[in-house]
Amino acid sequence: MSVRTAVAIAMRLSWLVLFALMIGEFVTDLPGPGWATTFLPAVVVFALMVATTVLQVGAAAPQGAPRPPVEVDPPVTGRWTALNSPADKTPSHGTHVYGQTYAIDIVADPETGEGEPSARPAFRWLWPFFRRNRAFPAFGAPLLAVADATVVKASDGQRDHLSRNSLPALAYLMLIEGNVRSFAGVRRIIGNHVILDLGDGTYAAYAHAQRGSLRVKAGDTVRAGQQLGRVGNSGNTTEPHLHFQLMDGPDLDNARGVPFTWRGVGVPANGEAFTVEEHVEGQNAPARPGDVGGAR
Repeated sequence: MSVRTAVAIAMRLSWLVLFALMIGEFVTDLPGPGWATTFLPAVVVFALMVATTVLQVGAAAPQGAPRPPVEVDPPVTGRWTALNSPADKTPSHGTHVYGQTYAIDIVADPETGEGEPSARPAFRWLWPFFRRNRAFPAFGAPLLAVADATVVKASDGQRDHLSRNSLPALAYLMLIEGNVRSFAGVRRIIGNHVILDLGDGTYAAYAHAQRGSLRVKAGDTVRAGQQLGRVGNSGNTTEPHLHFQLMDGPDLDNARGVPFTWRGVGVPANGEAFTVEEHVEGQNAPARPGDVGGAR
């Protein structure tokens, strides 16, 4: 077992002990040591949680000079907008853990006519609290292999939950749901997912796929542009979108992030829209710069 895996397990055990202390003190009426003597163990557990978090983040940070960006094909077609992009900052999601240093989120954002509202529902301060996934154009969009590769992991048994794109729903995600998912482990954070071995020590991860949509399984070989599954809203998400990243290993608890660039697109910045043309039907060869639309 690696040090980073042991740290991740220690973090979950710390949460479990803290929950047990809280339940024992505030929920049950069993005789116990009382708040005064429970407080000290709780402080110790909290300190352990902080320490393990620091160790986990430090262990996941890239070491030495960054690797040159690996050029791959875009994982989608159509018009999309980038969020949490490494073009603006690294680590792009505020942490190096789970190989996320150079990760990017993208949401489908199809063009509408002049004066027409966006097809993607906007964030609301209060109502509606939640939206169904079909309201978002990203939901069900095809996920494409970014290169010729071997499937290392493929999992799509988790449910697609409702959106969290209102202030009350976002608070629920940040304060309750996100912490529960962190305790449960990385699988509950990334939701349904595919991990591809691209060769040369580089792996591609697709997170938050639609339940039951994957067309591949571990051990399959795929060609660039081949459909892997569909975009969903599983795991730690606010709305249907694709979380994509490259990393140096298939185990997210131990992987370090690897920079990427999408052929013909580059790395779109936060809020930047880009368009990728559909591949010609039946064409399995990797896309060339002339086959995809640039960022705009």
